[in-house]
Amino acid sequence: MQWIETILALGAGLILRLGLPIALTILAIALLRRLDARWQSEAGRYPVQLATPCWEIKNCTPEQRTACSARESGQPCWQTRRLANGYLREECLTCEVFEQAPVPVRM
Repeated sequence: MQWIETILALGAGLILRLGLPIALTILAIALLRRLDARWQSEAGRYPVQLATPCWEIKNCTPEQRTACSARESGQPCWQTRRLANGYLREECLTCEVFEQAPVPVRM
């Protein structure tokens, strides 16, 4: 009967040592995914609207305006020119259009 107690002790040790951290990690992942989904939906509800289009602020030529992705989408130019990983381009961070953009406010 002592071998049953040994097996139970080993099983309890494995559950505490491995199972508990794995369960907590899965819980944290689920909570962070829900939070990210909420932030994504909030970002879609409160779009940034520029008072003056960026091509007027930057004095773009007609050729640049027709090739501009922001003109077609209706989003600010820095949103349409994001990198594949979601980061802003370096030139957008110092652009006067980006710096003067209004902060989204809940309506």
